[in-house]
Amino acid sequence: MGNRLPRKSLIARTAALYLCVFVCVLAALSIGAYEFVAREYVSMLSPVLGTPEGTGALRAAMERVALTIAEIDAPLVVIVAIASYLLARAAIAPLEAARERERRFSADAAHELRSPLTAIAAVAQAARADATDPSRASFETIVRSALEASAVVTDLLTLARDPAPLALQCEPVDLAAIVTLASRDTQPLADARGVRLEIAPASAIVNGDERRLRELCVNLLDNAIRHAHHAVRISSRRTGRFCEIVVEDDGDGIPPGERERVFERFYRRANDGSGTGLGLPIVRWIASAHGGAVEVDRSSNGGACFVAALPAREA
Repeated sequence: MGNRLPRKSLIARTAALYLCVFVCVLAALSIGAYEFVAREYVSMLSPVLGTPEGTGALRAAMERVALTIAEIDAPLVVIVAIASYLLARAAIAPLEAARERERRFSADAAHELRSPLTAIAAVAQAARADATDPSRASFETIVRSALEASAVVTDLLTLARDPAPLALQCEPVDLAAIVTLASRDTQPLADARGVRLEIAPASAIVNGDERRLRELCVNLLDNAIRHAHHAVRISSRRTGRFCEIVVEDDGDGIPPGERERVFERFYRRANDGSGTGLGLPIVRWIASAHGGAVEVDRSSNGGACFVAALPAREA
């Protein structure tokens, strides 16, 4: 999913849409009524329209008609605006309730799964030490699978929470350091895939959660390395009131129709050979929690270019 709109903002947008439709219909009816009355007055005053008195009388009459229409339309717009707001609240309430049930279910299910997965990994690790060679390989597979499943559960727990600053532990952080550390974390993956990792860190200070921002960079790099042909570039920079983390690859890129869908949970592109489909949703969650946003476009070398923009920390 994309960024979640706050409830008040969603209600306001929906009410504004309802009101806009009504105003357009009302304007069309008002113009039609004005034109109809104008034709009737012209018909009645046609014998004297060639005189200054007739022309003045027609102008005065049409001004009164326009004023009358406005006096009728204005209260109608106010009444419909109030009704639109109430209707929007009523329409969105079930959606909000369903989303809250989904959030609670995801959080509860994830909490319940973490304990048995941890126990499975611990038992398998203990048994691996005394196992024979064939069994040891099986225990290693069990441990790896349990740890991977636990990581997915952790991601689900994150996505079940609303992306808000209260979910973070913020302090002044330089994105240049985050970019450098994340590059070191993902260098083994890049080496294994034969992808050149280019780093261009520039100082950009934000008020952020260092662990989460590092996770954001690692997820972006992991995604880029999996889809790159030869090279991936990560950089940080400050642009006005925002600081940006930019990750580019030279892969096949993302078609415009899929650029928003890649941020949906469990969405995987056709050429995705691995991954859980949660890495990019986590990236957007982290950016949103910091009051920022993440977008994807075409890179200069034909691949994908992800830009995470976060509010800069003012001195």
